[in-house]
Amino acid sequence: MSLFETTTLLAAGAKGGGQIADAAQTRANIFEMTQAAEDAVLRPKDCGAFPHDLRAALAARIAARAKDMELAQRYAQAAGARTDISYPAQNGGTDDAVLVAFVDKVAGATKDIAADDIAQLQNAGVSDADIVRLCELVAFVAYQVRVVAGLRLMQGTKT
Repeated sequence: MSLFETTTLLAAGAKGGGQIADAAQTRANIFEMTQAAEDAVLRPKDCGAFPHDLRAALAARIAARAKDMELAQRYAQAAGARTDISYPAQNGGTDDAVLVAFVDKVAGATKDIAADDIAQLQNAGVSDADIVRLCELVAFVAYQVRVVAGLRLMQGTKT
């Protein structure tokens, strides 16, 4: 994968030439590490309770809530049968309602997360390790949305 095939640079619309390309190349390690982090949280070897398609659907949902529809569409493409969760207007159905509510709250109001929110996940059978995995996913997508927005602004593109 070339530098300009990373999700972050693709979603930002950065091409292989110009001022943004030059800046990206001088910081290639950052974009490579960002891609490695994406691979680790979206397509890990050990998925725990969250398979790759569910992770992609949740990532799409987080990006859509942040109003980054380009990034949301990229993730939704990997959601397969789980695309119903990709859209903030959907709650994912009964099986995923607690999970989706938690992701929405963490993505939208992190400071308001309380012990009760964690207890609801635990009561639904989500292990502590999987709660950490879920929070890592939310944190990564939030980071990526901000990097993509910054790159777009550097190019004069509306975010």
